[in-house]
Amino acid sequence: MSSQYSLGLSGHDRLEKELGGGMPKGAIVLIEGDYGAGKSVLSQRFSYGFCQEDTVTTLVSTELGVRGFLDQMHSLSYDVVKHLLNEEILFLQAEIDSSGALSGGQQERKQLLRRLMDAETLWDADVIIIDTFDAILRNDPQFEALVRQNEERQAALEIISFFRELTTKGKTIILTVDPSSVDEGSIGPFRSIADVYFELEMVEVGNDVRRNIFVKRFAGMGQQVGDRVGFSVRSGIGLVIESRSVA
Repeated sequence: MSSQYSLGLSGHDRLEKELGGGMPKGAIVLIEGDYGAGKSVLSQRFSYGFCQEDTVTTLVSTELGVRGFLDQMHSLSYDVVKHLLNEEILFLQAEIDSSGALSGGQQERKQLLRRLMDAETLWDADVIIIDTFDAILRNDPQFEALVRQNEERQAALEIISFFRELTTKGKTIILTVDPSSVDEGSIGPFRSIADVYFELEMVEVGNDVRRNIFVKRFAGMGQQVGDRVGFSVRSGIGLVIESRSVA
């Protein structure tokens, strides 16, 4: 039995090959990048590829509703509708309102991370992607209060323990984070425990936008993984691998 979840689409792009054959099973994956660096596109590419390989996936978005998700996937030529209908992917919108609260009022806001952990159906999948995880962290008052008391590690410990319990069952959890939007101490514990850790970079060259995946850590890799994978996003095509640099 494979120790990795295939990223699929091998005939469409080279992402799976560039990342050593897939994502390790039972791993915590952290993807960091500033706004526009490609966190959501990578999440969408991963989720579609997993579905194509019969890996049941949950994608939680703090930014897109169902219509926005379908429009985005369609623009990338990732035909996700049949996978949604076949329950191979579960898309959930973590709708955070203008005050920073999850829809449902102040009392529910106080339990943001708890509600996430208690949503059993969300965690039934083989792979769970949360895009963006920092929006949930920074809008949970209990987490914020511990951060203000300089107890970031304690704040992160409960949810990290929860994630680890899931990974012992072979589930892989992918978290995207905008590091500019959270305190350095808040994200540090997640960086230190991540089995796979990517940093995304966006560079504008003339009228062209180029993005890079810097591979900071990749435990359990099946094959050699480059330290940098260049990619672009093209309407009607999706993610396109541009270059590779091996350490």
